[in-house]
Amino acid sequence: MDWVTCAHSAACTGIARQPYGLCLSHLSHDELTASLAKLSPGRLLDLRGTALSGDLLARVIEATGGRPGRTRLEHARFTGEVRLAGVTFAGDVSLDEARFDRLASFFGARFEGNVSLAGARFARELSFHGVRTRGHVSLDRAIMSRDALFSQAAFGHGLSCERARFDGYATFDGAGLGHGASFRGARFGRTVSFRKVSGSAGFDAAHFAADAYLSATGRFSAARARADGVLDLAVAGCGVNLRRVEVAGTTTLRLTDSRADLEGAVLRGPATVTGRGDSAVISLRQVDAASLALYGLDLSACGFAELAHPAGVRLKDCHYTLTPQGVRVNMRWPLLRWFSRRGAPMDDQEAAIAAIAAGASQPPPATGRDSRRDSPAGPVTRR
Repeated sequence: MDWVTCAHSAACTGIARQPYGLCLSHLSHDELTASLAKLSPGRLLDLRGTALSGDLLARVIEATGGRPGRTRLEHARFTGEVRLAGVTFAGDVSLDEARFDRLASFFGARFEGNVSLAGARFARELSFHGVRTRGHVSLDRAIMSRDALFSQAAFGHGLSCERARFDGYATFDGAGLGHGASFRGARFGRTVSFRKVSGSAGFDAAHFAADAYLSATGRFSAARARADGVLDLAVAGCGVNLRRVEVAGTTTLRLTDSRADLEGAVLRGPATVTGRGDSAVISLRQVDAASLALYGLDLSACGFAELAHPAGVRLKDCHYTLTPQGVRVNMRWPLLRWFSRRGAPMDDQEAAIAAIAAGASQPPPATGRDSRRDSPAGPVTRR
């Protein structure tokens, strides 16, 4: 500890209050009254390492007028319920390595600076519902043993939950992520709901042990993430990085004016990617998906090399840039690609793809006409 600790016992880590040499929780009634009288709104509140019951915390907040300034609560232990509705912290708040034995509710609290809860442990529920922060919030390496609620929260300069552990249900629905949120290496033990959030989000190398319902605007990444259940992702105006993601259950990806990269993804359950507006998939290289449906997407820049199950790919209303050289069939690669001088939908190509995947060397002829004679691009070219 980098502070003078309480003289009550060697086991007490609470910062000593002068001139008593004891932490706040070990002061006599009169000494406590005198110490609380020295607190005032907007001033430093230093209770590092102190054990705080619910009653003692309430008296401290009352003494600061519900508006403490810079607040230092590193290694503090909250033995009673923490309820901070209506409290405004005028400065940075540090709760690194703090312990919360019971409910920790910051519902309705306001933070005018940064908030750090790195390494904090929550034995019961945590609520950040509706919290407003002007600065950055860190929950890196924090452990949330029960449900964690962050819905409708606003993180002015972003949120970091790297290597955090969410053992209970977690919800961030409707949250504003400011400069973005990072969940690199985080673990979610139960369902996570991350719907209708605004801002970028990163879940690289995260582990979803149950269903995950995610969203983002601006940028989304879940490279090398693992989902043991459903992965449902809806993004708008995003670049989406899903390289080497592994999903055991159903995968649903809904793109609105977004571009997705799925290179190396392993999708063991049924997978569907749909696009609205200007949406594209830029890579399906090395994708392992027995059932993959693509709807309404621009595939003009998409790579298909080493696609594990081309026969399982279904296309509808997809487009890509076409060349003036007619149909191109790459004999080293079974997926058929059709080209002409202009973009064209691929509504009727499923049969051709299945045929080529089965080993056919030419696409089936077009119904009712000679495809070589009538092709808008001229004669078929085989390469």
